[in-house]
This record gives sequence, C-alpha cells and structure tokens, in this order.
Amino acid sequence: MDKYERVDFRDQISRNKTKSFFLMFCVFVVLVALIYFIGMAWGKVDIFVILIFAIIISISYIVISFYNSDKIAIASVGAVKAERNKYRDYYNLVEGLTIASGLSMPRLYVMHSQQINAFASGRDPKHAVICVTDGALEKLERRELEGVLAHELGHVASYDMRYMTMVAVMVGMISIISEIFLRSLWFKSSDSDNKGNVIFLVIGIALAILAPIVVYFVQLSISRKREYSADASAVKFTRNPQGLISALKKIKYDGNKDEKKVSKAIAPLFFSSPFKNLGSTHPALDDRIKVLERM
Repeated sequence: MDKYERVDFRDQISRNKTKSFFLMFCVFVVLVALIYFIGMAWGKVDIFVILIFAIIISISYIVISFYNSDKIAIASVGAVKAERNKYRDYYNLVEGLTIASGLSMPRLYVMHSQQINAFASGRDPKHAVICVTDGALEKLERRELEGVLAHELGHVASYDMRYMTMVAVMVGMISIISEIFLRSLWFKSSDSDNKGNVIFLVIGIALAILAPIVVYFVQLSISRKREYSADASAVKFTRNPQGLISALKKIKYDGNKDEKKVSKAIAPLFFSSPFKNLGSTHPALDDRIKVLERM
C-alpha cells in the first residue's frame, strides 16, 4: 500500500476489528492446545481437578473486576469527579460527541497529573467513565481535546473493555494452567511413562513455557489494534482528524517528565502510554499520526 494512499476511517475500523478477532482466536487455539497436550501427557483426572478449581477462581476474580472496572480504574489513579460549573468546556465537548456518536453520556473525572493523557473505562456505554488529566485540560486546545475525547468515546462505542477482558481471561488461564502443570511435574511418577506419553509430555512442557510468552505479545498486539480503531472512530465522530493529529504531536513533544503512579494493569486504557519507558501497549505516536494523516 502506498504511504500516500488515502485511508477511509470505516475501512480502518473494520480491518482492525477483524485483526483483533483473529488474534483473539489465536489465543483461544493456544489455550485449547495447551489443555489437550497437558491432558494427554498426564493421562489422569487429578490434574484437571486442580486446573478447573484454579480457572474458576481466576474467572471469578476477573468477572468481579470487569463489573467494577470503572470504579477500580478511577480509584487506582485517585481521580476526582469533574464538576460541571468548573469544567464547562469538558462537559460541552463530551455532550456534543455523544450526540454525534449516539452514545450515552459517560461520567466525567479529572486525574491530577501534568501529563497530557486520558482514559475510558466501564463494561458498556451505559456504565462508562472518561477521565482526563489536568495536563490535557490545560495544554490542549479545544479541537485537540475534542479529538482525544472522541478517541476515548471510540473505545466505549467498540466495547473495548469487554474485548480486553475476554483476552485477559484467556491469557490468565493460559498462565495459570502452564504454571500448575510445570510445578506438578515434580510430583509425576515416571514409572508409567511410555513412548507416547513422553512425546506428549515434551510438547506439553514446551507449550507451557512458550504459550504465556506468545499470548502476552498477542495481547499487546490486540491492545495496539484497538488504539488504531479508536483513532479511526474519533475521525468518524468529529469528521476531522486534524485535532487528534495535533494532540498526538503535542504529546510527542511535551517536555513534562511527571509520571503519576499508575498500575500497569490499567496502562492499556490510556490515550497514550502513561510510562515514558513502556510503550508496548500502544502504537508509536508517529505511526498513529501517519495513519491519521492519510484519512
């Protein structure tokens, strides 16, 4: 594809959704393969009892976190509710974007940090929250802030929290199963091993070691695809990529070194990586700008 070829935001959204679903399917295939080879290697029921118990606990934890994701995210960064009389422009911009997008009005919060950043959370549009930093409100012009807020509403409209939770469940299950299997090898008797079992055992060990690493990078790739989709959704809502492009450039050249303490678990939610030394959950700013300039 020529670097100067125009990109339709609708095509960009569709492509990234397709790629996200494909990557999620890959994680599911790895999970099934891991369970199959571990089962064949052991040939017993006891390991599955342990695995099922561990999976139930992990899923329960993630489901509880999912249904309280908005509260957890807001509390973890110490954000405060944005008062309408104090943040009138903030409210006006979001209200205009919700009309354009057909979404419900999210609850608005402010995070005390001089970084230019924002994030959205919530299990669905009716339970969504948007949070922006003091730095974003102070340093961004109106059209730039509108682009950032439109990006966050893009995450809400695409149910990104739901997709990322599903991926987190599968990735977490793979990590737990791999850890339990590798530890259980200390207690496995070698007396009943035949040639077939040894082959499955070797494959099972290889998968248990490599699978968590592979799916971790797949998870990061899905996160990056969702960022591109949210950028395209922002263009769909505003019909103008220039505000978002300008905001990304301002973030790129922002000299502020303030790094508010943010949990790595919620780092993928942010508009740009909240860590100066951790950008793997987000595409490079230059790459996002190049795609937007072709829209």
